[in-house]
Amino acid sequence: MPETITHHQALIYIMITMSAADRRMTDRELAQVGNIVQMLPIFRDFDAESLVKVAEECADLLNSEEGLDRVLGLVTSNLPSRLYETAYTLAVDVASADGSVKREENRLLEIIADRLGIDALTVAAIQRAARARYAVLPPKA
Repeated sequence: MPETITHHQALIYIMITMSAADRRMTDRELAQVGNIVQMLPIFRDFDAESLVKVAEECADLLNSEEGLDRVLGLVTSNLPSRLYETAYTLAVDVASADGSVKREENRLLEIIADRLGIDALTVAAIQRAARARYAVLPPKA
């Protein structure tokens, strides 16, 4: 297990962990991770070609003994605290990619918010903003 990871890896680990929360990493969720890495300024200096490698590293860690604790420990130890809200926001965005947030995903979001020390008001604001970003109209009958 790596002792240190970059802030890019930490953010990707959070997204991959969220995608794996319900034991199914959907194409939409993985596409969302790729889109986030391509679009957000925090990833401007990240080599997008290494995304798959970083995602696989995270998946390997998650599949190890106490995998979730190990991943979250790496994230909290290596991610600058000023990026904690960013990490939580990215987790919410990945959870929202399928159109609804499942019970397992909600539970993981609670765990992530707790580990990152994000207060309830900030959590609610981030989740509300995601609902607004991912809102769709029902098809016309």
